[in-house]
Amino acid sequence: MKTIKGILADLKYHDYLALARVLTIVENDLLGSAEILSEIQINNLARVIGITGPPGAGKSTLVNVILEQLLASDNRIAVLAVDPTSPFNLGSLLGDRIRMSRHFNNPNIFIRSVATRGSLGGLSVKIIEMVDVIKAAGFDYILIETVGVGQSEIEIAGLADITLVALVPEAGDEIQHIKSGLMEIGDAFIVNKSDRQGADLFANQLEKMLHQRTRPTPVFRTIASKGTGIGKLVDWLKSVETINNEKKLFLYTEKAFKLIEHNRMKDISKNELQNYIDRNYRRPDFNLYKAVAEFTRN
Repeated sequence: MKTIKGILADLKYHDYLALARVLTIVENDLLGSAEILSEIQINNLARVIGITGPPGAGKSTLVNVILEQLLASDNRIAVLAVDPTSPFNLGSLLGDRIRMSRHFNNPNIFIRSVATRGSLGGLSVKIIEMVDVIKAAGFDYILIETVGVGQSEIEIAGLADITLVALVPEAGDEIQHIKSGLMEIGDAFIVNKSDRQGADLFANQLEKMLHQRTRPTPVFRTIASKGTGIGKLVDWLKSVETINNEKKLFLYTEKAFKLIEHNRMKDISKNELQNYIDRNYRRPDFNLYKAVAEFTRN
């Protein structure tokens, strides 16, 4: 059986079996996980691109066509497809990623689905660690497709070097709601399905709102299912300057905060908490705050 150092050495030689094994160890906190994270040599030249936005925006199709464009330049690309974990049974709906199936046997592509594991915001600390493992495996680009619900849309900004926000023309009626969340974190916006009615009007509204920003923020019109507009988007991804020191500090701080938060919560089992509440909440004198205090003392 190989040592941790032996497995990590295999990552540099594009050994996807070794990469999958290391990701499994890290994702599940198995023996050796802490040593792996301490020893990996992270390639910070790998560009992490987050693709987020509401359900129905066509994020999976966008990822697929972006992959095809990047592959044309002989890039090595990893994809992390983040799937929701049910808040009720803690199960995960890990998708089969049919749209990306044609790429599964491509030696320049590695695709992995990962569960949010009940993280309220959608992105668990495990995803942060897994991205760093993938960075150590010599990829040029790492694409992260998020759940697209709740705070995961916002949290991606603390993980990705570049955040793409995918929207559809129908979101025009919700433009003020969008402004309160996604507008602040997007490095570029994609109006997908732009052959639909109202697409130009919506894109123009976005551009006007983004003029208030201190940095230029492009708006791309795409029809991902037909590959329309993807070339301009990928050209921008390749040419955009690397992140500045201010954002780099933000990224490191966000990731560090998540890691500290995770370590302090490590001994708290959600299943045990649920069982504890199940044993007590029917009592007439049940008080949630007292129950929490008592549970955390035990």
